[in-house]
Amino acid sequence: MEGGVPTADVSAFKECFALTWKNPYVLRLAFSAGIGGLLFGYDTGVISGALLYIRDDFDEVDRKTYLQETIVSTAVAGAIIGAAVGGWLNDRYGRKPALLLGDILFFIGAVIMAAANGPPLLIVGRIFVGFGVGIASMTAPLYISEASPAKIRGALVSTNAFLITGGQFLSYLINLAFTQAPGTWRWMLGVAALPALVQFALMMFLPESPRWLYRKGRKEEAKAILEKIYSADQLETETQALHESVEAEIKETGTAGKVTYKELWRTKTVRRGLIAGIGLMIFQQCVGINTVMYYSPTIIQLAGIAGNQTALLLSLVTSGLNALGSIVSIFLIDRTGRRKLAAASLSGVVIALAILSGIFYHTTTHSPEITPTVTSNLIDYTCPDYSSAANANSWDCMKCLKASSPACGFCASATNKLWPGECVISNDTVKDICQGDHRLWYTRGCPSKTGWLALAGLALYIIFFSPGMGTVPWIVNSEIYPLRYRGICGGIAATVNWSANLIVAQSFLSLTKAIGTSFTFLMFGVIAVIGVCFVLICVPETKGLPIEEIESMLQDRAIHLKFWKKSSANLEKNVQIT
Repeated sequence: MEGGVPTADVSAFKECFALTWKNPYVLRLAFSAGIGGLLFGYDTGVISGALLYIRDDFDEVDRKTYLQETIVSTAVAGAIIGAAVGGWLNDRYGRKPALLLGDILFFIGAVIMAAANGPPLLIVGRIFVGFGVGIASMTAPLYISEASPAKIRGALVSTNAFLITGGQFLSYLINLAFTQAPGTWRWMLGVAALPALVQFALMMFLPESPRWLYRKGRKEEAKAILEKIYSADQLETETQALHESVEAEIKETGTAGKVTYKELWRTKTVRRGLIAGIGLMIFQQCVGINTVMYYSPTIIQLAGIAGNQTALLLSLVTSGLNALGSIVSIFLIDRTGRRKLAAASLSGVVIALAILSGIFYHTTTHSPEITPTVTSNLIDYTCPDYSSAANANSWDCMKCLKASSPACGFCASATNKLWPGECVISNDTVKDICQGDHRLWYTRGCPSKTGWLALAGLALYIIFFSPGMGTVPWIVNSEIYPLRYRGICGGIAATVNWSANLIVAQSFLSLTKAIGTSFTFLMFGVIAVIGVCFVLICVPETKGLPIEEIESMLQDRAIHLKFWKKSSANLEKNVQIT
């Protein structure tokens, strides 16, 4: 809006809530497009539980860590391609067709996964799902942002983040619901087709983004949609700002058409926007959030909690807090601002990761000792590496679980799980014998009296991460780029996000084996510290700014090394407002 920056405070949240009866059309646009976030969240969460049962069904997956990482990460690889192509699709054909294509690809992938007869077909299905998620992940926030009034834009884009975390929570509930059903993991993965069908049906009756239509010269169609979004007194101002943005674009480049990658870096406002947007996406992933979401049950088992169903049940706590955090973000984002919220979020994440690192260090250095096998029904299954070890007296549970020829497991004492137990060959027969004696069976982590603190650490991590870094990167990337570059820049940012996601997800289990879970979380903590510095120095505040005004703000803003001081440009704007 011309002439000043609107104040964005707690009233923005109230206005967003008031849309329920004042202008339900805007909410319908936001929630229909936000189902793309639900797809994103469901896929992220469901694989963490399904993987436990895929390992039970396919021995080769259980034995080979790289296969587990591949099943998780191929969806992320597909999402990288989907996000990259999605940027081009959004600029060429519009936001709506891109979302519809994402739904089709996701549906195909869910069906393939549910019918998979082995890891290869399962991986193919994961790739298709990844294509759909990648397109939806960058298109949904963009569509919502371009169809939202400036004052409540952050809150409405946060609904997409809420649906992402809601999808993750839903996936854990569904995982639990199917733990006793035949074909456990097939149901978990196949149910994902339903939200894709729902969004496809809803989007068929919704319009294209008004800003995309205006830029393509379809001004009357755009105005007709804007009339449904804005009140009469706001409509003229918004239309004029949009018109001036397109005219300035044509004046600068000679056209409102094709964009080249060379042009992106040469344009100062786009370059500054990309540094901030891409940086946020990198730090969102590299502080380890999706290791928590993809491997949450596995992490809980690494902390010494036995049993698939127990690990899934406890994982509901972290996914529930994640969903709750995104609701808090809807309230805070237009009140506190993007930059402050991201910096505070990362600072809390540093504390949580330090605690997690300490907990896992204690768990791995205080695991139960190994006692020579004395149980008659396990005498023939003693771990070969333990039997042949010269220093067998120094073995503990952690050393037992690292045995690899063949893999071995720890059968805890029937009296107290923290007392010395037996190191035996890991297979279904031995597992049944151990559990038949009412003893706990461990193959992924060791019993520990502090293991429950890992759940507290994960909960603290989510409490800090979700309201800030869970939503801010997607909101900033949906609003920080000039209209001409929004699709392609959003695609680049989403591609970087999924690429970082792939690297972290593909390497997490290998890192825990190579350097230990404790030092893996410590590494994430160091990255989070660097992230706090980046946010304070490189990320501008876009709270309450109309999309068309953000471009002029970036034109004047360089790197803000003295982040504790308000820039002169901001002071001038505050004077103008008062």
